[in-house]
Amino acid sequence: MTDPIADMLTRIRNALMVKKETVEIPASNMKRSIAKILLDEGYVKNVEEVEDGFNGKLVVTLKYTDDHRSVISGLERVSKPGLRSYSGAQTMPKVLGGFGIAIVSTNKGVMTDKQAKKANVGGEVLCYVY
Repeated sequence: MTDPIADMLTRIRNALMVKKETVEIPASNMKRSIAKILLDEGYVKNVEEVEDGFNGKLVVTLKYTDDHRSVISGLERVSKPGLRSYSGAQTMPKVLGGFGIAIVSTNKGVMTDKQAKKANVGGEVLCYVY
């Protein structure tokens, strides 16, 4: 697999389209960090790690509103293996005018665009969530 982060986002996007309750994703440290940010920002209900004898799996419980609409309306991969996208602390992108988040990989770990701006660090813009 050439882009495991895009695979994670696609699995979540597909599960949301068919109104699944949970989605299983092969685990890695980067995916754990992204899932933790989604949990902290309120885009998903729960993230559990299940041991499967290999690297483990992340079981992400998706979040829906009372009228059965997804809390996540868009997941967009920004930095791809063929074209990396970097941003400085001052030029950090705003997603939907501040209503969404950008997940950024910095030298201080994976964080949201707001946290990166506050810590005055730039990095690779992984994806947009809104």
